[in-house]
Amino acid sequence: MDKKFVITADGSHTIYLPEIDEHYHSIHGAIQESVHVYIQAGLMQITKPEITVLEIGFGTGLNAFLTYAYAKANGQKINYYSLEKYPLSAKEYETLNYPETVFPEYTDIFKQMHHSEWNRELILSPEFNLMKIEADLLCYQFNPDLQFDLVYFDAFAPGKQPEMWTEEIISKVVSTIGSDGILTTYCAKGTVRRAFASAGLTMERIPGPAGKKEILRGKKLIKIIADYKN
Repeated sequence: MDKKFVITADGSHTIYLPEIDEHYHSIHGAIQESVHVYIQAGLMQITKPEITVLEIGFGTGLNAFLTYAYAKANGQKINYYSLEKYPLSAKEYETLNYPETVFPEYTDIFKQMHHSEWNRELILSPEFNLMKIEADLLCYQFNPDLQFDLVYFDAFAPGKQPEMWTEEIISKVVSTIGSDGILTTYCAKGTVRRAFASAGLTMERIPGPAGKKEILRGKKLIKIIADYKN
């Protein structure tokens, strides 16, 4: 796909795909959207000292980069897994201006994230391990022993990439979430909310970032059945 680089309202890049008329991030601000949807609504809600994160769509690496910065600032150990079917080329990811825009001290880290080999664990710091998985979610088989505390569901919009939002795929992703785990996504469509709820998440609509009224957050709660004895 031909890609065009666009400066969004907060000065950070997004990528536009003319072929499907879709942006990787909000034109109202790529960084502010990622911070709002994934860091504030998701990561900041989990206080465990060590967590495991799954990202659907590595894309530009922005979510991973912001998560790394949060881990460093808060001393939280994060094991980060990210699936991507179409990795960016070196020329494309080297164009992105995220480090210089928000965390220039981590410029080398951002480069390492992209330069690192796919399907191989990268230890970026004592607080952050990265596993980029080059794979198609539609046919990828998750390790049944690996449960995630947090999922960033960041696929392209249902209207552009409907196969990523089917009940089957949503159920597949939800099955990887551990008890009390959280899922966040920028998409607030009713059909999406109902699909996540049917798959086992307690869903809520919460205020969205600039340019978007609402987003979705779900939590996987343990169902407790009381055994009453007469």
